[in-house]
Amino acid sequence: MDKTLFFYDLETSGFNPREDRIMQFAGQRTDMDLQLIGDPINYYIKMSDDRVPSVDAVLVTGITPQKTISEGITEAEFAKVFDNEISKAGTIFVGFNSVRFDDEFMRFFFYRNFHDAYQWQWKNNQSRWDLLDLVRMTRALRPQGIKWSVDEEGNSVNRLELLTSANGLDHELAHDALSDVMATIMLAKLIKNKQNKLFEYSLGMRSKKEVQTFVSSNQVFIYTSGKYPSEFEKTAIVLNLGPHPDRQGVLVYDLHRDPAEFLDLSVEEIVSRWKYEKDPATARLPVKSMQFNRCPAVAPMSVLDQQTNKRLKFDLKKVEINKQKLLSNKDFYDKIVKALDILNKDRDVAYKTGKKQFVDGRLYDGFIPEGDKIIMSKIQAAQPQNISEFVDKLTDSRLKELLPLYKARNFPKFLSEEERNAWEKYRYAYLFEGGSSSKLAKYMEQIQTKKKDQSSKEQEFLLDELTLWGESIMPDVL
Repeated sequence: MDKTLFFYDLETSGFNPREDRIMQFAGQRTDMDLQLIGDPINYYIKMSDDRVPSVDAVLVTGITPQKTISEGITEAEFAKVFDNEISKAGTIFVGFNSVRFDDEFMRFFFYRNFHDAYQWQWKNNQSRWDLLDLVRMTRALRPQGIKWSVDEEGNSVNRLELLTSANGLDHELAHDALSDVMATIMLAKLIKNKQNKLFEYSLGMRSKKEVQTFVSSNQVFIYTSGKYPSEFEKTAIVLNLGPHPDRQGVLVYDLHRDPAEFLDLSVEEIVSRWKYEKDPATARLPVKSMQFNRCPAVAPMSVLDQQTNKRLKFDLKKVEINKQKLLSNKDFYDKIVKALDILNKDRDVAYKTGKKQFVDGRLYDGFIPEGDKIIMSKIQAAQPQNISEFVDKLTDSRLKELLPLYKARNFPKFLSEEERNAWEKYRYAYLFEGGSSSKLAKYMEQIQTKKKDQSSKEQEFLLDELTLWGESIMPDVL
């Protein structure tokens, strides 16, 4: 089975995968040497009339809901395109920050369209990878041969459009999904050509099994993550404290930080320190959850040659002292686990007592029953007029609630009068919940605010289009 890389990128209506939508999907397959295979994939996906996009997102991408309607296909249609043209055995799905962003949007997309949310990244020897953390690790450990971008203050910044510009790579249409895909491939080629050993190592370390094996044999290792400060190029020397109690992964401690001020804290004080607080007088707990299945960028200590260590200004003596302090205090890990349990319970309470959770956002409430997966396949293949017949055959309450929404969004012409009335009630509840602070009210208010500051004809056009969209989706109040 030949492996291939499928580079993909999304332009979305916002940043929340539970509520926002994919507006553009683009991708390009390559072989393992990054040579293009076949034609690129590029689709706009129709926005349904129960959604309003982020005004800021549209001003950046230029993609309006009207554009998706006139040039795009429905979500159900794109799901079939994905199955037939994209999801091939041996595919490695890769993007730029895809693990934390694009992959999440794809999971919720599949969930609300009655596809398995996960199997596209493991079935038939398929997998995933993320170029962003490779970029960060290359910059930290092996930067030679590549020009690295900085912001106006001279700080390191790893944005795709800045990296391509710095290295003279063609990227004319930043924030267009297909242009971003081709730019990502060119950046991957640059790293592969200049630092091939690190490129191949990172690619080989993408699987959960490989990461788990690595961590089990390395108590101390190099870990590159966007959660770490730019001071050390997003890279830390970390100690594996022990297994993560709730996920397949471990808890790691950043050994650049002296643990003395944390070791004697109570569980409750650790909870407070773990929460993000912008208080310079109170140091945040330097403990991070590392999940095996999220392609973490890890490497052995042996990669720290003299040149790299000098450039990053790692204090290895201090690291060793901090390590010994932690190893001599066995209670610290136990307190961390207890603190994490409290944090998780607090999040659960906030989730259950917060604003109403619409069914589109409830993917992680639990796994779909195996019996329902069989029904889901039948729903995908069903004629639109027959979709409603499956609701009583489903056992998962989320799927029962999703089914009429799936039909209304993808096959509105086939709604009965009763179903159309139910759809209008749903749209009203979603768009107008909260009155003056509802989604639709905030959306229209944001447009008016932006109109006061708009500085170009293009922005004026986009804001007018967004206004028309908001007016056009006003639900019939029944």
